[in-house]
Amino acid sequence: MTTVLIADDQPMQRFGFRMLLESQDDMTVVGEAGNGTEAVHLVARHHPDVALMDIRMPGLDGIEATRRIIASGARTRILIVTTFDLDEYAYDGLRAGASGFLVKDALPEELLAGIRAVAAGDAVVAPTLTRRLLDAYVHHLPVVPGARAISDPRITALTEREREILTVIGQGWSNTEIAARLHLAESTVKTHVTRILAKTGARDRVQAVILAYDTRLVTPM
Repeated sequence: MTTVLIADDQPMQRFGFRMLLESQDDMTVVGEAGNGTEAVHLVARHHPDVALMDIRMPGLDGIEATRRIIASGARTRILIVTTFDLDEYAYDGLRAGASGFLVKDALPEELLAGIRAVAAGDAVVAPTLTRRLLDAYVHHLPVVPGARAISDPRITALTEREREILTVIGQGWSNTEIAARLHLAESTVKTHVTRILAKTGARDRVQAVILAYDTRLVTPM
């Protein structure tokens, strides 16, 4: 059973999310928060698997709430839900430690699939969203001609193959694409990804992508 916290300042939005989630046999809603402060307190109380986090809320917003939840060491994974496709604040939410994002007009099955994916530790909610997210992230980085990968202990601990796979993860490749293009079994790719996350301390693929860009394994085009 996947436990979910809903954080949104609109009661009707929370109601709609709750009705959808509780129609599923494998999900249950453990609480609702109308602002970021409530969300932080309820995560500490209920330890949900996933928190659906709105960005624009009164008082403490979803970005700062995400930052505080992650800093607390909570195992809860944050799924940002935004009003607009590629909300300007989604980038900050991911930097704060969120595992992914969805737009509020996503189809019900997309929301459910996103929650299940994030709960399982997979930040890839939908390939199209992931690639658009990467495009948005790149625009926040300066272009440095001829830039080389930054020496970082999280990177130097990787094997050559793991470093190669982290690079293509940073380019937005799915496990299936990695397996096909590098001629590996998909199960082998999953093992490599698990080891990469463990060695780098990345919570999930989104954080691995950010690491790949920050250390310049992948650079803006």
